[in-house]
Amino acid sequence: MRTKKGLIMRTLGNEFILVDEGSSLTDFNRMISLNASAALLWEAVQDKEFDAAALADILLDNYDITREVAEHDIDALILNWREAGILEE
Repeated sequence: MRTKKGLIMRTLGNEFILVDEGSSLTDFNRMISLNASAALLWEAVQDKEFDAAALADILLDNYDITREVAEHDIDALILNWREAGILEE
């Protein structure tokens, strides 16, 4: 899978927001906010092919968690990203 093209992550204070740079219309009801760990993952895989295992490895490299916790969190994240329509598969 890959992140959807045209989405750029912007920092707004302590928040991370995905913005569709290609759209001339902004729908503020569809803005996508990321927490710090999701932003770290987004930055690491933007414009690259990746899978759930690669995302889990990034979490394991950056946080003191078990593989089981990383895989559980990544499953939830991928589900959220799919529902938000920000992945290309």
